[in-house]
Amino acid sequence: MERIGVLGAGVMGAGIAQVLALAGHEVVCADIDQAALNKGEEAVVGGRFGLSSAVSRGLRSQEEADAARTRISFWVGIDAMTEADLVIEAVPERLELKIEVFKELDRITRPTTILASNSSGLPITALAGATSRGPRVIGWHWASPAPVMGLAEIVRTAWTSDETVETVTRLARAAGKNPIVVKDQPRSWGYVANRVYAAMGSEARQVVAEGVATAEEVDQLMIDCFRWPAGPFGMGGGARSGWN
Repeated sequence: MERIGVLGAGVMGAGIAQVLALAGHEVVCADIDQAALNKGEEAVVGGRFGLSSAVSRGLRSQEEADAARTRISFWVGIDAMTEADLVIEAVPERLELKIEVFKELDRITRPTTILASNSSGLPITALAGATSRGPRVIGWHWASPAPVMGLAEIVRTAWTSDETVETVTRLARAAGKNPIVVKDQPRSWGYVANRVYAAMGSEARQVVAEGVATAEEVDQLMIDCFRWPAGPFGMGGGARSGWN
């Protein structure tokens, strides 16, 4: 069992905290905003993909859900991360903000703490460069909704140690995810999953702009042809909202 900190209680952060608590870890979920924490806690307990829903659908027992809930605590402020063995950053997707967060996490956490980012595609190398612990900085990209999606895109930089990669892939696999390790490419946004998705989305928007088909028609064609659960336009909106 690791002590895990999740920084950010939004759609992704709350879902990540829930998954890791169900996997048996003590989780501290922190945010700078009490209202965001309240909303995140509500999502964990009673949201569409929360613990109560998992019980009602027969995916988890009531005992498992209750135990997971007791393992999650919600706190205001980054100082709640000081005792964590691993911190997963899930703050808004702005590079300058994430760099400042990593600088502060580097200052307040133990030297042995692993710092991971749930960025969708920003350079992990830049985040590692803001710290004094390059070997212990890694990307751990989750997909929305975190309690459902199997994605664990593990992004290593040129500095990330094998030990850090092994620890994070072990945690991801034990939490029911499918970890795949990829290399950080600082000059390209999106790692692998979102890099490919961005190319698809660009072409889908071009099709609509040319008047070939509507967005709704593009989505339906991709669903019908490739058996996707959603098309490129629906997929983007669903990911941003947590599919609620």
